[in-house]
Amino acid sequence: MRSTALARRLAVPLALMLVAPLAAAHGPTRQKVTESIDIQAPATRVWNAIKDYSALHTWHPAVESSEATAGNEPGSIRTLHLGGGATIVESLKSYDGDGMRYSYKMEDPGPVPVTNYSSTISVEGKGEGSVVTWKGAFYRGDPNNNPSPERNDEAAIQAITGIYKAGLDNLKKMVEGH
Repeated sequence: MRSTALARRLAVPLALMLVAPLAAAHGPTRQKVTESIDIQAPATRVWNAIKDYSALHTWHPAVESSEATAGNEPGSIRTLHLGGGATIVESLKSYDGDGMRYSYKMEDPGPVPVTNYSSTISVEGKGEGSVVTWKGAFYRGDPNNNPSPERNDEAAIQAITGIYKAGLDNLKKMVEGH
């Protein structure tokens, strides 16, 4: 009877001692970034500017050229050529022309400090204009517990935010004619 009471009193502290090291070694947390921009143009006009999966270079200033293996068909592999010779390889996961949205995944992020990145870009009508939303989810570039500053969560969030803002700002200027 005494040993049962002692075992009960020790059970919780022992369990906590066993679980605590596991909690400390959990690894990275999935990060998310969403950027939106209002554009003073009809949604169909904005969609026409971004709907070609192979033509990101026509509206994103960081992309010098891009091509895709199968156009807007899911499974199409897109290669983005950046300034300085770097490349990013992405695969199209879904494409909805009527819904004005597509989703893709980075297969090789090149210089972008992320892993397991997936993203969706969409256009919706909003009054006389439209809103473009670009959202992504990803892990930092270094999954270890003490990543270097250039591959940690903050670097990953900053890189994706910068990519989205640069593209959306340029798209707005291009479509609005500024």
